[in-house]
Amino acid sequence: MNIPTEIVRTVVAIAETGSLSKAGERLGLSQPAISSQVKRLQSLVGGALFVRTANGTTTTELGKVAVQQARRILEANDQLLRLGGNNEGPQPLRIGVSTLLADELMKTQAAEDLTDTFIHADLSPTIVRGLIDGYIDVAYVYSFPLIDTEDDVTIAQEIEEHSVWVRSRDFVLRPGAPIPILAWPGDDWMIRTLTKHNISYKIVFRSPNHQLRLEAARAGFGLTAMPERMVPSFLLSAKDYYLPDLPTHKRLLCVRQGLEGSRATALVQRLSTLLFKGTKPMRQVGRL
Repeated sequence: MNIPTEIVRTVVAIAETGSLSKAGERLGLSQPAISSQVKRLQSLVGGALFVRTANGTTTTELGKVAVQQARRILEANDQLLRLGGNNEGPQPLRIGVSTLLADELMKTQAAEDLTDTFIHADLSPTIVRGLIDGYIDVAYVYSFPLIDTEDDVTIAQEIEEHSVWVRSRDFVLRPGAPIPILAWPGDDWMIRTLTKHNISYKIVFRSPNHQLRLEAARAGFGLTAMPERMVPSFLLSAKDYYLPDLPTHKRLLCVRQGLEGSRATALVQRLSTLLFKGTKPMRQVGRL
């Protein structure tokens, strides 16, 4: 049993555009054709890959796994075609960015700086895996253990940052109550720290969307964590006696091994200058 490549490409297009209709425009297909392809793949993998929300079409948990595998299939397909010289012009550079850092990246870039680039924002572990698997070229993320064990990633810049607890100005924890946590999937910043210190907590909100977590903190739902330099004015750095110190994390600019060309070199140098301006990097490589 084989899955047609065009269906695989459709699934990735939906995930990247957040819309069946936009995916159809990108691929030159009608919406009924897109829907038919999605239904066919769903029948093959045994579950729903997408769900409609107020903000568009998003992937289910099964869909996230399917999209990751689909990108690997497409990368292998495209690399195989390149062996025969089947390149239709220069390929876009693919930038992966942590959701924690996406806003910062956008504010430092002009539209013309991102010509012929594709940006994928997700949790750092997902971006790192994409870098290793070859469908992300340049990554702006926070450290993840997988990076330390891989030889296929070049670290262009890195610097340690201190993380802090944040809360709204009027947040008060009831005596004896577990600490309400605003977490993200796979969070090991807060959970690991609280567990290590045997401190009682409960997760009251979980989202991969950093801005939503900040709004939940603003509303007083609980506490979350973030790099100290990024604490917004509407939140406070929480220094309450019951909160243990959070560990430091490395902010990284990483490059896929084997990435070559003047466009890639210029992009990495520009990002390195803009995103690490005024800092003294722990490690730096001069070229790709």
